[in-house]
Amino acid sequence: MGLFASRGYHGVSMDDIGSAAGVTGPALYHHFAGKEAMLVAALIPVSEGLLAGGKERVARHPEDAQAALADLIDFHVDFALANPAVIALHLHELDRLPEDPRRQIRRLQRLYVEEWVSVLSRVRPELPAPEARVLAHAAFGLMNSTPFLGGEVDRVRRAALLRDATIHALIGR
Repeated sequence: MGLFASRGYHGVSMDDIGSAAGVTGPALYHHFAGKEAMLVAALIPVSEGLLAGGKERVARHPEDAQAALADLIDFHVDFALANPAVIALHLHELDRLPEDPRRQIRRLQRLYVEEWVSVLSRVRPELPAPEARVLAHAAFGLMNSTPFLGGEVDRVRRAALLRDATIHALIGR
């Protein structure tokens, strides 16, 4: 994923991927039809994992929406800091996928967003769902900025700053 993230889909050849994996580029065709299939195989499990992880965090706090929101934020910040290449791929390469896998990933992303909207609507009942959705997307923009952050702030402090900025963006305190 790092090659796709750093050089873009069209900037990476099967030979580049094979070399990074310690095999020849043609050997990869025994496992994948091509670069596109590799990108799909990388991105779909990530979206499935985010959705499953989000649902799990929400389920931990059925009676406490504030705690569920804090857990969602922790989960996503941790994911974003651990996976900047995945975020860069989603941001820059998703539209290059064929329609069916792109739709599958977008559907998973929408379901993940709706987990956030549901929790945020419980924390802030005055917000209509479309407004909660806008705030959820704004929060993702904050948290998903990690591929573009320099390393001058250590990871623990970056996580704290991202968590704090996200909760402020969502609930205004």
